[in-house]
This record gives sequence, structure tokens and C-alpha cells, in this order.
Amino acid sequence: MKIRVVCAAILLTIVAALAAAQQNTPDPEHEKRIAWWREARFGMFIHWGVYAVPAGQWKGRPVPGLGEWIMNRARIPVKEYEQLPKQFDPEKFDADAWVKVAKDAGMKYIVITSKHHDGFAMYGSKVSSYNIVDATPFKRDPLKELAAACQRAGIKLGFYYSQTQDWHEYNAEGNVWDWPEPDPKKDFAKYFEAKCKPQVKEILTGYGPLAEIWFDTPRNISRAMSLELVDMVHKLNPECLVDGRVGNGVGDYESAGDNQISAGNMRRDWETPVTLNDTWGFKKDDNNWKSAAVLVRQLAQVAGRNGNYLLNVGPTAEGIIPQPSVERLAEVGQWMKVNGESIYGTQGSPFAYDFPWGAVTMKPGKLYLHIFQWPSDGGFSIAGIKSKVKKAYLLAEPAKPLFIRQDNIARTDQYSFTARLPKDAPDAKDSVLVLDVDASSPDILPGILQQADGSVTLPAHLGGIHTDSGRAPQMRLDSRGVATGWTHTGEWMNWEFRSAPGRFNVVVITSQTKNGADWEGGHQIALDVDGRKVEGTITDDNHVENPSNPYWPYVESRIGMVDLPQAALHVLSLRPVKIEAAKNLGITLVSVKLVPQGR
Repeated sequence: MKIRVVCAAILLTIVAALAAAQQNTPDPEHEKRIAWWREARFGMFIHWGVYAVPAGQWKGRPVPGLGEWIMNRARIPVKEYEQLPKQFDPEKFDADAWVKVAKDAGMKYIVITSKHHDGFAMYGSKVSSYNIVDATPFKRDPLKELAAACQRAGIKLGFYYSQTQDWHEYNAEGNVWDWPEPDPKKDFAKYFEAKCKPQVKEILTGYGPLAEIWFDTPRNISRAMSLELVDMVHKLNPECLVDGRVGNGVGDYESAGDNQISAGNMRRDWETPVTLNDTWGFKKDDNNWKSAAVLVRQLAQVAGRNGNYLLNVGPTAEGIIPQPSVERLAEVGQWMKVNGESIYGTQGSPFAYDFPWGAVTMKPGKLYLHIFQWPSDGGFSIAGIKSKVKKAYLLAEPAKPLFIRQDNIARTDQYSFTARLPKDAPDAKDSVLVLDVDASSPDILPGILQQADGSVTLPAHLGGIHTDSGRAPQMRLDSRGVATGWTHTGEWMNWEFRSAPGRFNVVVITSQTKNGADWEGGHQIALDVDGRKVEGTITDDNHVENPSNPYWPYVESRIGMVDLPQAALHVLSLRPVKIEAAKNLGITLVSVKLVPQGR
């Protein structure tokens, strides 16, 4: 039988090598544009528009879905939606107060909606009278006021612009209730030339130097159109960045999916947009606020994967940032005052994998270990650091060096670091342990290693994907690094890892769908570790919190036990024997974990 092997780990290595090769001859203009952004790491997103008037309800009834999508979700005709601007008078809007909230939180830039999918411009557009100055009793241009406030505070400013969707315009994308599709008379190019490009030019030229233009939902836009927008931005405002959602891979950096944190240490600049609750625009019945601990930990994880964290607020129709948002951002700001050094200007973790206790960021000569789960006995250990650690201290107490020990045995590839920590964590959200290393770039043992607690975690995104046929695999890795679309028994995965001898419980971790809405189990699987076989069924044995994002909960399945008689480089493979795919979800693999017996 012909076997086709597609190794994700090899592909990741090739991609990293290609990226590194490209970085040897970087575009100097791009490097100049993005320098501040790499330093910033943390920004505020603001979704504000006339959708804040209904605030998630239409004609007395709550509308499911995102607040700013109410026109789409409730199928509101253009003529009816056009009445909302008459009710939009945000007299309590205070640009300086908004900027202060962002600055106090430790944010370095702000991106605000200049036009969302509903087509309403939140600035004084000359291209269309459907804007906040001409169509509302407010009669002011809040973006001009925000630009001035940002200049005073030293905060960078960028504008969001929806370049394809415009539910107010016949020739644009998105409105299929007023103008059902297919409609051969619709001409997107007319919308692009008549409204999109002229409005983008307006926001680029009327508000001083901008930090970035944040496009969204590229949909049907051609590569030529995406390039035209990028070229316009860079020509009119050379230092202005363009996000990845301009489409066709031509932005200055990549954009992750909404509320998604990319897996592993990305080699290219990227950013994730994240909500404070479940929606972007203000929705009066959405009180599912993320805790400050979740926000701080997500920020550390994003920075630890070489990305930027763009955290959203949705002001009310009165122009007020909701108090729960303000309170949580203030908590994040207090943490940043102490620990900002471990975020600003950092690079991603030098380790290929994540740790169950937290995240890692670094700067030349320093490793920042973000400890979310404080060890109860005060002992903290990490494997794989080959460089000498000269000193260790908590960022909250930099004048108090900690007792440390390194055991580096090159002939057995055993490299361990231990620090004695105080009994109590300086901050329950995230306490940062700093390691001063004797190298500008720390020397880290490559590959997946057994950790100090004896466990080994094999993440899906570091595994090899294989097929028993000549066809390409149907399973794939999503932006979270989860293996999805695994519905065929002829597809399987394997990993290499280093471990000491021992007896281990085998735990398979799979992902539920967003908000825990669905999950599919009952799959029969076979694991092989160096020829030792374990068979079992993926069942719902335990629910665990996803440390990267509470929106996608995890499910643990205890498969069985395996003995590893000697220290070695081991190989584990996972093959489905039978897949239950009634819901067409199949296996949604996050990782395989080996846990020492008795733990």
C-alpha cells in the first residue's frame, strides 16, 4: 500500500526556514513601519456605531449574535436601519477619557471603527452623507477628537474600515435581504471605486499620521484590489500599517481569527482581536465578561507566541465605555505597571511547545516565565535550558534574587533548572519569574521534553500528519493548532519526544466547539509507543479549561497506561480504529498527554 506522509513538524520547520531566509533581506520600509508595533504588543479595539442604539434588541426582542451585526441578523431593511442615526446623540463621549482608559491599561495603540459592515461612517465623510456628522443630531466628528486626544497622550491611532461588506450599498457585499442574490446586475467594482477607495483616502488624509488601517472580511476582493488598497495606504501615509484582513496575503502582518490565539511561536508578525465579553459592539444583555486574570494570561500567551493582543471595548450609544470594561482594564493596567517589561518589546518563547503552568516571553539575555499556576511547595522547575542562568528573580521583587540550581548533563540530554519561590504568588493572575541567561539568545534543547512534574504533552500542531493513501489528508490544523476534520481512519499522527523511564497514564485531549456547544466522542483509537500498544475510546471523562481561550473548552479522555522502560527519544503514534462522525465533527485533537502513574 502506498503511504503518503505529510509531517506538520517538518512543514513548520520549512516555513520557519523560509521566513528566516526572507528576514535576512527585509524590506527596510516595512521594518520601519512595523518597529513600533512589535514594541507595543497591546492595543485597544473600539467597535462603535449606530448599532449601539438598539444594543442587541429589535422591536422589543433580543437578537442573537454579535451586537454590531444586528442589521444582518435581524434582516433589517435599509430604510428602517436608516432611522437609527436620528437617535444617535452620544453627548457623553469624551475622547480624552477613552484614551486615558487605554493608557492606564498599558495599551500602546487604539484602532476604532471608521465604517463597519452596516455602511455608516463614524466620521465626517464627503463621499457619503450617511455619516455621524451629517445624519445624526451629534453633528461632531468623534474621530477627529480621538485623533487629537491620542496625540496629546502619545498613543498611536488606527482606523478599522470594512472594505467589502457594506449593507447600505447595493453593489457591496453582505445585504442579501434587501437585494437577494444571485443578482447579475450587482457590480462590486463600482462600489469599490465609488465608496471604498474614496473613503479610505479620506481617513488616510484627514486625521494626521495614522498607525494602521484595519480592514476586515475580504470576501470577494481580488488580489489586485487588495494591493491597490495597500499601495494607497503606504503612498499616502508611508508609516501606516495594513492588517492581514485586507485579503490575499498582502498585509503588513497576519490577523488571527476573532478571539483565537495562534498555536506555537509564530515566525511572522501577527495579531489577535479579542472581545471583553461575547460581542464587539455594545449589547445590553451581554454580561459574560472575561476576568482580568483571563485577559492578563491571554496577553502573556499572545506575546509568548510573538503576537499582539488587540482587546475590544464596545461603547454605548451615549458614548460611554461600559463600567465592567473599565474595571477589568484597570486591573490589567495595575499588572502591567509591575510586569510590562515582560510584554513590551519581547519576542516569543524559544520553546516549541506550551507549558501547563503558563507562558514564556524573552528579550536578549532574559527569559520571562509567566507563572499562572503557582507551585504550592515553592519549587519551580523547567527542562531544556542549556544556557547558564546567572540570576533569577520575580519581576515584582527585582531586588531579591532567588535560590537557583541547574543540572546540565550533556551526555544524556538532561537539562533542568530549579528555583525556590516564595510561598505566595505576587499576583494570582500571572507572576513573572525572570531568568538572566548567559547568552543574548538562550540555548534551548530542541524537541518535546518531559517536564519537571514527569508529564509529557504532545500538541497536535507539533505532530506529523500521515495518510494511508496517495490523497492529501482531509484533516487539518486550525489557527488554534487543533486537528480538525479528522473523520477518516486512514489518517493518523505521530510525535517524537524525550522522556525518562516510567509508567504513564495516556490522556487524549479534544476540543469542544465554540462556547462548548458541541463535541463528538465514541471514537476508538490505538496508540503505539515504541511498539507498546494501548487501545481505548475517546469519552467525556473530564472537562478542563482551555488555558488559551475559555470559548473553546477541552475534554479529557483516559485511554490506558503505557510503560517506558528506558530514557530515550520515543515515538508515539495515534491511529483511529473507528470514527463516529454522525455530527461530522470527528476527532478534534488538541494534544496527547502522558501523566506519570500516581499523579
